[in-house]
Amino acid sequence: MDSIKMKNELQKRLAHPERKFDYDRKNDQLRIEHKETGKGITISLPGVIAKWQEQKDKAIDEIIYYVEEGLQALESDAAISGKEKNIFPVIRSTSFPLETNEGQQFIYDDHTAETRIYYALDLGNTYRLIDQALLEKEQWDEKRIKEMALFNVRSLSTEMKTDIVAGNTFYFLNKNDGYDASRILNDSFLKEMQKKIKGTMAVAVPHQDVLIIADIENDTGYDILAQMTMSFFAAGRVPITALSFIYEEGELEPIFILGKTKQIDRNE
Repeated sequence: MDSIKMKNELQKRLAHPERKFDYDRKNDQLRIEHKETGKGITISLPGVIAKWQEQKDKAIDEIIYYVEEGLQALESDAAISGKEKNIFPVIRSTSFPLETNEGQQFIYDDHTAETRIYYALDLGNTYRLIDQALLEKEQWDEKRIKEMALFNVRSLSTEMKTDIVAGNTFYFLNKNDGYDASRILNDSFLKEMQKKIKGTMAVAVPHQDVLIIADIENDTGYDILAQMTMSFFAAGRVPITALSFIYEEGELEPIFILGKTKQIDRNE
């Protein structure tokens, strides 16, 4: 499916009397906006097409669902007060925008050279990133938002699945609650995991809905982690980074892994 066919399919599925569509041919993007407010969402068509080639109609169903939820969140009259337990941090790539399409700056913190922390108000099936305008409206300050978000992320489940490949142990956290990658900000959880590690502890957040912790005990483990992280990154609905991080003394350092061994299937 080419960009024009995908654009037409998305417009047909998302059609609504109160919405308008704008196709940016140069950047191959489709923007869906509310006619009155001008608030909307921009979709990069090549990313959708790449997923469609793998998942067919499931990929389109998924993007429709998240666009509908996102548009609903934009139009909702979000309020923080009384919803303090619904504030969470979310991890994004450093290429993610620093402000809304309306020019309001998001509340964020630098995290690593590859990642940035944003803050979100959970609305149930979706969430709204907190921006300066919402803070001013609610008369909250940034410090309070950030402290509340980091407190709340520590309350989330950290139950993990385990897989052993070629003598290396990989732990996966995948609750699909929108905050799987956010668990990387739970310092006490990472320190507890470190106590289990026999070799080198590596951490990866290839996309929003997964956190990988690896116990690397031989060189092959680095290659497996690199292949695994790239695979998750390519398949993720909200990709973050294909790089992994070494966790040492409470710090995360990006690592670049050049594959030297044959590709290894996780099921071997």
